[in-house]
Amino acid sequence: MTTNLGYVRVAAAVPKMRVADCKYNANEIKKQIKEALQEGVEVICFPELSLTGYTCADLFFTQQLQQDALIGLKDICAYTRDLPIIVLVGSPLKVDNNLYNCAFVITDGEVVGVVPKINLPNTGEFYEKRWFSSGRDVLENNVNSIRPRIPTIELWGNDVPFGIDLLFATKDYSFGIEICEDLWSPLPASTQLAIQGAEIIFNLSSSNCVTGKHEFRQRMITQQSARVHCGYVYTSSGIGESTTDIVFSGSTYIAENGDMLEIGERFQMDSSMIITEIDVERLRIDRQRNTNFTHDKHGHYRHINVAPLESDSQSSIAPIHRHFPKTPFLPKRTNCAEYCEDVLNLQVHGLLRRWQHTHAESLVIGISGGLDSTLALLVCVLTADRLGYSRSQVIGVTMPGFGTSDRTYNNAIELMGQVGISIHEIPIRDMATQHLNDIGHDIHQHDITYENAQARIRTLILMDMANKYNGIVVGTGDMSELALGWATYCGDQMSMYGINAGVPKTLVRYLVKYAAENIFGERTREILLDIVDTPVSPELLPTDEDGNIAQKTEDKVGPYELHDFFLYYFLRYGFTREKIAYMASLAFDGVYTEEVIEHWLNVFMRRFFTQQFKRSCMPDGPKVVGVSLSPRGDWRMPSDVAIN
Repeated sequence: MTTNLGYVRVAAAVPKMRVADCKYNANEIKKQIKEALQEGVEVICFPELSLTGYTCADLFFTQQLQQDALIGLKDICAYTRDLPIIVLVGSPLKVDNNLYNCAFVITDGEVVGVVPKINLPNTGEFYEKRWFSSGRDVLENNVNSIRPRIPTIELWGNDVPFGIDLLFATKDYSFGIEICEDLWSPLPASTQLAIQGAEIIFNLSSSNCVTGKHEFRQRMITQQSARVHCGYVYTSSGIGESTTDIVFSGSTYIAENGDMLEIGERFQMDSSMIITEIDVERLRIDRQRNTNFTHDKHGHYRHINVAPLESDSQSSIAPIHRHFPKTPFLPKRTNCAEYCEDVLNLQVHGLLRRWQHTHAESLVIGISGGLDSTLALLVCVLTADRLGYSRSQVIGVTMPGFGTSDRTYNNAIELMGQVGISIHEIPIRDMATQHLNDIGHDIHQHDITYENAQARIRTLILMDMANKYNGIVVGTGDMSELALGWATYCGDQMSMYGINAGVPKTLVRYLVKYAAENIFGERTREILLDIVDTPVSPELLPTDEDGNIAQKTEDKVGPYELHDFFLYYFLRYGFTREKIAYMASLAFDGVYTEEVIEHWLNVFMRRFFTQQFKRSCMPDGPKVVGVSLSPRGDWRMPSDVAIN
């Protein structure tokens, strides 16, 4: 296992069971514990009342069932002796003539805590108040104000913490427990548990299934995990429960901070289990950044130290179960169109507001035939349409230089014509040659001076064109280029509004393809798709003898899909280099070797830290994907910070 990187492997299990047959149920639970151990699981959670079954009804009153449940519980405890796992099991428990619906926390042969259910449903098909007392009754008033009436219970000669005020902590993470209806209440127990420090919530449930409930429950769990920045592990009763009046589907979910990591298949005929990892480092980072998320570690909750045995075999289990998408900035398959429309609308409305505020007559934009300027052009056109302005008020300027290829030049000219903007062509070869001669630079020396001179000349032309036509210069550089500092200072680094500043390169490519396939006509679509297929290049070095692009950006700085992966997890979560490299090795398994990933990660880190000065004076631009590099927004960093 990779606990040193913050991952906790958890399981939500649904054992095959028989109503009121505690011996059988205990044996099925032990089988799943064994299976979980083989997968390196650290915590396994079973459903509510999993030892007896949820549908025992008035059998809960019988001494035989209560005794059988304790025998089954003791059997499970004995089975876990010397095993490196924490087990959460549901069972009834009689305390002072009251019967409670409880979750038992077991490790290394011992019950280390018992949490009773707080909210007992008693409407429709539910009659829990007929059999059980609320865990709230254990306390005199409520958990925030009082002294416990029953702080411990006696189990087999040991005093065990008992109550709804228990928070469990290992050396690596902390967790809390709520039971079924506790999640459905107006103030879920998990909210207070998370405020008190619980990083993972386990819910032992016996929620039955009706049409539509699966989707609703999934949304509720996802939202609760996001609301309190927690991991959420949910399991519910399945095969074997009585179907006298209701049906149980064996629903299992594992969520983390608003993301659903795993969903189990329902209506299984045998025992089932889902396994994945909760990233507690990710949770801690978001809690740290959320200044409204505070908790009193010395409050009225009792903190129970849990010390499960450690297993050497766990360290060799790889890879981890959870999936890391190669392109974290791109939409999930279920909401592609909505996501792309949101991004375009954010860009359009950012530019729209700036255009209106400045009372400019036009937008001036440099068009190269590359991805970034193409997306910026499309946003300019859509903005003009939204305002009811003529598209001719968008002034496109193509400035062919020493490295401009026929492919990009022709695409630039034809695209501008297809979308109906004003077209200006201003070659820069003579101007650049004169400038290089003026500063005494050999025109045949194709170095950084040779390249940057062209970039600054292009910016000079755009700025002067904006003055001439009472316009504003729309910048085209994207977030990935800002992160790498892949821009010429006082050249393409500068504009009057950086419309792509919040859009990483992988998303730029995706958006242009989306626009081609969903917004524009057939010929425009063909041009846009050819631009998508064109290698990314600043085109500042001369073309080859066939007139093709000789300078490819990704040959110099590395694959943008890797850099965007690094950027997302560094900027969004502040993960260490080691953790980012590990995640990338899983995401790009079979695509890049670990050595290649390590090389480009070093390039990313070096460039990110040395190029901050370019971001410190970057133009205004809209935040789009939840993070940005604006020095006025998400990212503030000294320009001369040290990096090892």
